[in-house]
Amino acid sequence: MLKKKWAAGSALVLFASVLSGCGGGDGGSTTLTYYIADAAQEDVATRCASESGGAFAFNIQRLPNTAAGGREQLLRRLAAEDRSMDIVSVDPPFMAEFANAKFLRPFTAAERTEFSTGVLDGPLKQSTFRDTLYSAPLYGNTQLLWYRKSVLAKAGVDPSKGPVTWDQLIKGATQAGVTLAAQGRRNESLMVWVNALIASGGGSILQPGSENLPANEVKGGINSPAGQNAARIMHELAVSPAAPAGFSTAGEEDSRAAFQAANGGFMVNWPYVWAAMDSAIEEGSLPANFKDDVGWAAYPRVDAGTESAAPSGGLGLSISSYSRKKDLAVQAIRCLVSEQSQKEFMIKAGNPAALKSVFDDPEIREKFPMADEIRTGLDAATPRPVSPYYGDVTGSIQTAFHPPDALSPDSTPREANQLLEDVLSNKKLI
Repeated sequence: MLKKKWAAGSALVLFASVLSGCGGGDGGSTTLTYYIADAAQEDVATRCASESGGAFAFNIQRLPNTAAGGREQLLRRLAAEDRSMDIVSVDPPFMAEFANAKFLRPFTAAERTEFSTGVLDGPLKQSTFRDTLYSAPLYGNTQLLWYRKSVLAKAGVDPSKGPVTWDQLIKGATQAGVTLAAQGRRNESLMVWVNALIASGGGSILQPGSENLPANEVKGGINSPAGQNAARIMHELAVSPAAPAGFSTAGEEDSRAAFQAANGGFMVNWPYVWAAMDSAIEEGSLPANFKDDVGWAAYPRVDAGTESAAPSGGLGLSISSYSRKKDLAVQAIRCLVSEQSQKEFMIKAGNPAALKSVFDDPEIREKFPMADEIRTGLDAATPRPVSPYYGDVTGSIQTAFHPPDALSPDSTPREANQLLEDVLSNKKLI
């Protein structure tokens, strides 16, 4: 974590010596090195470079395909003041960590207005740190509840008729003999689930107002009724017959596989699964009419009378503080995050746009019949803590809330809160 690891010059010297000479130079005065997290970004970049009339070109570098892996690679290079980096794709939870260390160039007030106009609330919140925009939202993301229409009658629960709770889904899936898939693996997807449950219960992982205090003064908000409900729901699902096999090691793709299986019933997952089902149908691993049986609804509630706080995800484009071409990078980002680019990216990658207007496009609405639900979810989505200490925050939560079948509403919130504060105070390591 930056508060600990980048205070000492020796660490920076070490990373600088390891990475000296990396990146192959600046690639020419108009070539921008662009670190991407998804192959579809390269297609958009190719078009933007062509349309620029030679104003800029891209040297594409691919980041690891996990949130933790991407963070580590960017962190090492930025800490080494690697001047070959220009535009970087930043997973939103790690933006504050990088910005606090002054690794990212802040957007000016005029640029903030430009890159914020028309952006949905969830993606915008997670791109801003201490009232400064550090990432231009490329796409947003939120989870929906997906269900098989054919199981609803037997389950006795129908999300198409109104909001449903986690308790109703666990009971209904068990009654129908089908699965309720969620992400129980100890990685960032688990943090997404915990944060959404606590926020849906009216709480927060960090006490409001303490996020930006010195690390040893940050207070956790987990030891609360919201934290107790989160632990209870996770445990009850994990030990119920509704939990898919291998629940404690399940990520997003495992959840999709469980949902697509013969006993699949319900699933919380990102909208990319809709396009992924098309691919499975095309390759023959799903029947041609599979999607006729699939419905979608808002993220499940914790309390029947309280709206859910759906997960918030996505990707932002930031500019390295050490880039020699910052102004050119801003020019390129204008094209990379444009309405046309976000539409292309949503169609190719299945990841939702951050701009409201994209959801009104006829082609988007045809390809994503749940466009309104996605847009509503993104506007109400609750980001994970926007904190410069996020690396330790997520590490503590993943440790304390795993495995889900071992959680206790009586002890887990208290122990998780203590672990979080001890880690932030350098009293414990994770």
